Amino acid sequence: MKVTEHIEQAKGKTLFSFELIPPQKGKSIQELYNNIDPLMEFNPPFIDVTTSREEFIYIDKDGLLDKKLTRMRPGTVGICASIKHKYDVDTIPHVLCGGFTKEETEYLLVDCHYLGIDNVMALRGDAMKEEKYFKPTKGGHCYANELVAQIANMNKGQYLHEVIETDNKSNFCIGVAGYPEKHLEAPSMDADIRKLKDKVEAGADYVVTQMFFDNQKYIAFVEAAKKAGITVPIIPGIKPVAVKKHLQLLPQVFRLDIPDELVNAVEKCDNNAAVREVGIEFAIQQSKELMEYGVPVLHYYSMGKSDNIRKIAEAVF
Repeated sequence: MKVTEHIEQAKGKTLFSFELIPPQKGKSIQELYNNIDPLMEFNPPFIDVTTSREEFIYIDKDGLLDKKLTRMRPGTVGICASIKHKYDVDTIPHVLCGGFTKEETEYLLVDCHYLGIDNVMALRGDAMKEEKYFKPTKGGHCYANELVAQIANMNKGQYLHEVIETDNKSNFCIGVAGYPEKHLEAPSMDADIRKLKDKVEAGADYVVTQMFFDNQKYIAFVEAAKKAGITVPIIPGIKPVAVKKHLQLLPQVFRLDIPDELVNAVEKCDNNAAVREVGIEFAIQQSKELMEYGVPVLHYYSMGKSDNIRKIAEAVF
């Protein structure tokens, strides 16, 4: 079932969803199941599974370091299929521009269609660790709106090199990212809203925001999007602070503000266990306020750990 259909059937009730990171090569998928199991009692209608782009590793070869390009967390579509089969829940693979050609993207989408996966999240992706700025893959897309257009075209039976007359067309529900405090590369919030509108006009059906800690910034973002003519659902993304270094790391990586209330509470903590509890309590209040505002879904970035998400869900749902 599509994300938009889940929202429509909820008839105004706020839904619960979360996002997972695939295990690294050599790790058991059971570790992933162990973190999903405690959250299933809250009836998530869908679960997101992230995709990591390629990265360089260095292998010692006869005393010399050999630079190799690899993917440390492959298998997103396979993991989505496994979760869908095991838990009978819709899964959403993330599809990136970075690291993939248009042909590779088409093959991935065909696999998703065969597996009965109805939703995909279309993202540009980040720059590689060695690069200061994002560089498109040769033969790939430069921007997320181009990726959205490819997926939307496939829904019409338009593949890269041919139009196929078929009654078995894909019908993907397409999600995209939104940034309540603007994308770090955007020159202004207005410019960023225009980019979001480009993605919606290309065929995006819903938006999931980057994490934020000030609900007023999410509300202002939603109102600005509506004013620009964006009418698709905008789902807030929430990440509970879990360790003290998040105070420096999150603003640096995501260019977001953390409210003084949360900063002061974290700084008073003697250890990360205490920080985790502070993050849980803050996320509970943040979630309750957003639910009162009438958000369609509360989407949590679990980062592969579910104990804090479970405590939040117990207090909110």
